[in-house]
Amino acid sequence: MRQLLLGLDIGSSSVKGSLLDADTGRVVSTDSFPKQEMPIDSPETGWAEQDPEMWWKYVVEVINSIRHSADLKPGELKAIGIAYQMHGLVLVDKDQKVLRSSIIWCDSRAIEVGQKALESLGEEYCLSNLLNSPGNFTASKLRWVIENQPEIAAKIHKIMLPGDFIAMKLTGEVCTSETGLSEGIFWDFNQNSLSEALLDEYQIPQEWIPETKSSFSHQGSVSSDASAETGLDIGVPIAYRAGDQPNNAFSLNVFKPGEFATTAGTSGTIYGITQEPLYDPKSRVNTFVHVNHTSADPSYGVLLCINGTGILNSWLRTNFGQKDIDYPQMNTLAKSVSVGSDGLVFLPFGNGAERILENRFLGAQMLGLDLLRHSKGHIFRAAQEGIVSSLSYGFDIMKDMGMKVSKVKAGRANMFLSPVFRSAFIHMNEVELEFYDTDGAQGAARGAGVGIGLFASAEEAFENLELLETFSPNPYFLESYKEAYEQWKDTLAFALRN
Repeated sequence: MRQLLLGLDIGSSSVKGSLLDADTGRVVSTDSFPKQEMPIDSPETGWAEQDPEMWWKYVVEVINSIRHSADLKPGELKAIGIAYQMHGLVLVDKDQKVLRSSIIWCDSRAIEVGQKALESLGEEYCLSNLLNSPGNFTASKLRWVIENQPEIAAKIHKIMLPGDFIAMKLTGEVCTSETGLSEGIFWDFNQNSLSEALLDEYQIPQEWIPETKSSFSHQGSVSSDASAETGLDIGVPIAYRAGDQPNNAFSLNVFKPGEFATTAGTSGTIYGITQEPLYDPKSRVNTFVHVNHTSADPSYGVLLCINGTGILNSWLRTNFGQKDIDYPQMNTLAKSVSVGSDGLVFLPFGNGAERILENRFLGAQMLGLDLLRHSKGHIFRAAQEGIVSSLSYGFDIMKDMGMKVSKVKAGRANMFLSPVFRSAFIHMNEVELEFYDTDGAQGAARGAGVGIGLFASAEEAFENLELLETFSPNPYFLESYKEAYEQWKDTLAFALRN
């Protein structure tokens, strides 16, 4: 009988699932829904919301598609792992009914709430104990609801992150993880527990916080109700849970100090590992508990996030492309233009407030447009170089914190499929990039195997992870990319002054 593991990746664009054979490490079946990107509602400028029940609808569709495609037999599925979009807020009542749409990761409404808390609690406490400003994270979003929607707050039974919600729908049980609480800025790293000071500041009742469990552990079992909807066996355990960026690092076998993972989906990220609780004094990059963290053997993930990444590329495809243009065609046009895009510069900050800009909402901007010289190819290339420049800008902050870089890993997906994007990334940052055949759903599946002990260790779970290709900087191109990056930084400085 096959030993299969199911990984679910709950994104803001789509829900993906992969069924992995634990013995071979091969994907038996994979699918994602919807086939077009999920909508993000924006009732007011800077707001971003999604209906959690929409995520569950697509989880059910993904599971049923994979189950039929793989001809899943009773007893073959051993465990389920869940990865999810970080920083979202889901509220449920005592009957586990959703009270309002989820305020998701790129929503900016709680910036002022977080700033007031930083001033009240003090920078020393926040940076030393929380390793971050309360900022625009989940705890601040919850405080915004308490202040602005008291009729909803009065009905709250539990608060949770998007992955906690999907686990609840599968099991009927409500729990969260230490990594999840740290990403929500609920966690006191010195006390290794919930931050009572933050809960008091925000007037958050501690009973709203779900029970905390390890990322690799038994976190409930498939209920009869979920079985009826998905066709999965009753009793299959949920055995792994992590936010998308810690999970992406896990998916790429990134555990050691000096190792970095990067993604370029809707948002763009760089996530590096350290054994020291490092923090940026301006909280422009953020430190969380990594999935393998223990008090005896600490491990922290430092996250750089740029909101306006794949969403910018998607916007360009819709508004600047031809009716039926696809991303490979956009990449071909971008490749036809020289490095630096003949002076055209794109600032990709059009998807909410950006943390590397100290929570400023600068908006996406295209500067230096020459109507006699620049074409669609220039715009496409300038956008890709602008996204990489913003990642490099944040990467520089991480290096200034004392983080050492030994290697950077990525999955073969999203904007890293573009030769222009890859080239800009390795040359602007002067790093080697390792390309692997994996994704977040596969990582979640492997995590589930670790969680039930099917793999003796995380190292064993990745013995058959396939390295596809390594990209190295070409000294010939370093100077031209350096000039393009310096021009981008000068343009950013100009925009911030004005």
